Amino acid sequence: MTAGRVVVVLGYSSGGRGRGELHPVCAARLERAAEIAATDDLVVLSGWARTPEAHSEAELMRAAWRGTAREVIVDPDARTTVENMANALNDVLRVGAREVVVVTSSWHAPRAKAALRWLLRHTGIRVSSASPRTAPSWRASLRELPLWLLLPAQLWSVGRRSWRP
Repeated sequence: MTAGRVVVVLGYSSGGRGRGELHPVCAARLERAAEIAATDDLVVLSGWARTPEAHSEAELMRAAWRGTAREVIVDPDARTTVENMANALNDVLRVGAREVVVVTSSWHAPRAKAALRWLLRHTGIRVSSASPRTAPSWRASLRELPLWLLLPAQLWSVGRRSWRP
């Protein structure tokens, strides 16, 4: 299968919610992905479950997905932004994508794109982002700052994996 574009939708940790429902931030991301996904796209829904008995964010997104896509992949294992990107990498390479669109909140998009661009370096695959139309969150933006400091170590850690095209 060849897909020109892969749309990666990042979950949003729901903290203690665990009630089997999407956090409103995650639901907004999923809605935005459904707006932009095309019938030839591969969609990757990524996010973990904070507790073993709960459904993962990826599984909850799959149940709520109303968009179109050639294929929808569920990644319930990714716990961090870098793991989201690294886990999607095999699918991106498998389908021969020319572009990856990361769907996440505007305050999170720069770090998510930076991680994916690093992982896709030397491939020529374009990376862009799409975000829900929500008000900017200064609090969320401030929470992102220290996470940038962790980015190199997280990339080094996942960079030791072997990728399977």
